[in-house]
Amino acid sequence: MSVLGGADRRTLWARTDWGIVIAGLGLSGVGALLVWSATRHTSGSQYLLKTLVNLGVGLVCFALVTRIDHRTLRAWAPWVYLVSLVGLLLVLSPVGSTVNGSRSWIQLPGGFSVQPSEFVKVALCVGLAMILAERRDRDQRPSARDLLLAGVVTLVPVGLVLLQPDLGSALVLVAMAFGVIAVAGAPKSLLLAVGAIGVVGVAAMFTTRVLSAYQRARLTAFLDPSADPEGIGYQTRQVRIAIGQGGWLGRGLFQGPQTQSGAIPFQQTDFVFSVAGEEWGFLGAAGVVVLVVFLILRTLLVGSRSDPFGQLVCVGVAVWFAVQAFENIGMNLGIMPVTGLPLPFLSYGGSSMFAAWLALGLVNNVHLAGTAHRR
Repeated sequence: MSVLGGADRRTLWARTDWGIVIAGLGLSGVGALLVWSATRHTSGSQYLLKTLVNLGVGLVCFALVTRIDHRTLRAWAPWVYLVSLVGLLLVLSPVGSTVNGSRSWIQLPGGFSVQPSEFVKVALCVGLAMILAERRDRDQRPSARDLLLAGVVTLVPVGLVLLQPDLGSALVLVAMAFGVIAVAGAPKSLLLAVGAIGVVGVAAMFTTRVLSAYQRARLTAFLDPSADPEGIGYQTRQVRIAIGQGGWLGRGLFQGPQTQSGAIPFQQTDFVFSVAGEEWGFLGAAGVVVLVVFLILRTLLVGSRSDPFGQLVCVGVAVWFAVQAFENIGMNLGIMPVTGLPLPFLSYGGSSMFAAWLALGLVNNVHLAGTAHRR
């Protein structure tokens, strides 16, 4: 494996973009506290310890990606993409397991599990950037062949994710591809056509039986909260109660009535933002949003200072974080349907944490390559 060597290794961490690292650590630390608060009444410190272990593994992933030479990273893009597709195929085989109506997981020895759709997001970032950066290196717009290939590279994992079915992750992949293709210089007419097809596709998901009964119930509850008063409707109602009674300053850590009573199922995953809203209030929840926005903007800034490949990688990461954060926070506030998408760095889950830190490793790799070029 080609890594940064010699003098580069000695100055690697000095040249690291500590803005993204500190923001990522801040969000991960906040997430650990929120997960602990949401689970301590039933599981003690179990979820806190697991979250800290996940964070440790995520930091190792970040460090490894950071140290890979930028050119090697670009050359490995096709292999990273193919490995991610193998993961999605394994999920659909007898190896996969179903949780909450979606066959998205692979169970591992020791009680661990992995969700390949999270790592596909990383693979799509580098895969699309590799395809579309070559002509941008020569100040040219992407050709029809490049755009067709980018479309195929996107639709294959999207199709496999929809077969699970996992509408939320599929929408994130499509949004990432749309953002990268737009920045790469695709014609506006093509972007409008893709946007129209996306709207039709989402409408089809709402009106057909592609999704599982559990997922359709989530979408129905968004349109009519009274439709499932003992299921997802109850859950979303409790979430809004928790956030509403937080006020400006919140009830205090470990003091939220809804959170500490266990009234909200899956609060450590889908609805971790509601813990911040109830126990830290509007100001605390707003602080979480500010950190997320800072990380997204910092990622775009790093990309703006890089070569075309690095720029497109950063756009993909930024769109990924932005769409997931908006959807997750929106479903906590009742303005978006419940899709099960985690809040990056905050929701409990190893695959989500590892993928998020891998993505930050990509951004830092892009930053290091840019600073080395400017020296």
